[in-house]
Amino acid sequence: MSDTILSVLMLTGVVLTGGAIYVLRTGDRRRALLMFVAALVMFANVAVWLVPVK
Repeated sequence: MSDTILSVLMLTGVVLTGGAIYVLRTGDRRRALLMFVAALVMFANVAVWLVPVK
């Protein structure tokens, strides 16, 4: 189950990054920045979940 959640988070982060680049090219800088931040939060969540615990 957790593998599926991590995969969905990674895919969503990639899609948000691509969407932010598209929105940035159309000229809406604030929305693009918010999309980048959301993607970074998703990538950070995946990184935290993958850190090995002793």
